[in-house]
Amino acid sequence: MTLKLTGHIILPEHKGKGGFDHAAVHAASGHVYVAHTANDTVDVFNHERHLFSIPNLTGVAGALVSDEGQLIFSSNRAENTVGIFAPGLDPKVTKVAVGVRPNGLAYDHGRRLLLAANVGDPAIAHSYTLTMVDVGGRAVKASIEVPGRTRWAVFDPAAEVFYVNISDPAVIVVVDANKPTAIARTIPIPAAGPHGLDFDLATGRLFCACDAGVLVTLEARSGKVLDQKPLSGVPDVVFFNRQRRHLYIAIGDPGVIDIFSTSPMEKLATIETEAGCHTTALSPAGDRLYAFLPRTHRAAVYET
Repeated sequence: MTLKLTGHIILPEHKGKGGFDHAAVHAASGHVYVAHTANDTVDVFNHERHLFSIPNLTGVAGALVSDEGQLIFSSNRAENTVGIFAPGLDPKVTKVAVGVRPNGLAYDHGRRLLLAANVGDPAIAHSYTLTMVDVGGRAVKASIEVPGRTRWAVFDPAAEVFYVNISDPAVIVVVDANKPTAIARTIPIPAAGPHGLDFDLATGRLFCACDAGVLVTLEARSGKVLDQKPLSGVPDVVFFNRQRRHLYIAIGDPGVIDIFSTSPMEKLATIETEAGCHTTALSPAGDRLYAFLPRTHRAAVYET
């Protein structure tokens, strides 16, 4: 089985430019939190209907759930902040100022350390940065300059490091959570535009989807390239399903999801979504994938 479409959830219509961006699922409630960039909100829904929206998150680009910490994080790109709040209706949102245009998020629950990967602005010198946020203190711990525009980020709890995609130069920068004030090392990527990123804790592999239309699989600790596979277009969000050992890669143009088996590494299928559908969310149990359809402001629900 790859993906079976079981229905659609109607979400609020777009009030401004843009659509949906990164999303995550809260395990205990099954609620999906999706950045609705066009509305400056995080929309919250279950597998049946839209429940509520969290407002005043200007230019929100990312949503990340910590099930261990029972926290939701948002990257608010148009106001250079991250939001921190609890799951549930009408949360109190605490905002922390970070770098220029935050996007990717990754969290170390043990240290209560949030990484915000800031896209930056080419007109602003030294604005390509990572902001390390002390979540307990709701304060910035450090700022780390990186060599180019950031994309997505993940945390490896075994090695205790963060991995962050950099678009150009094509590298992954590694930050040691024990010394979160500088880049620990850099991994070169053999394809242009590292974009979507996810991690397989069981095998220590990174899955890096690149704008060149290539999926690169790497050994995380050594940086060794293990495999390269062609994609159906320019990718964005990547989710690894550890239960199924499958990888889902959202591609907005033409509007498809490429599905790969990771044991062995091979393409299983390509399914149609909708033009512009570049972002998804995977349930922690691995049984549902949600794809966000910007033209019809819906979430497609798939059984995996």
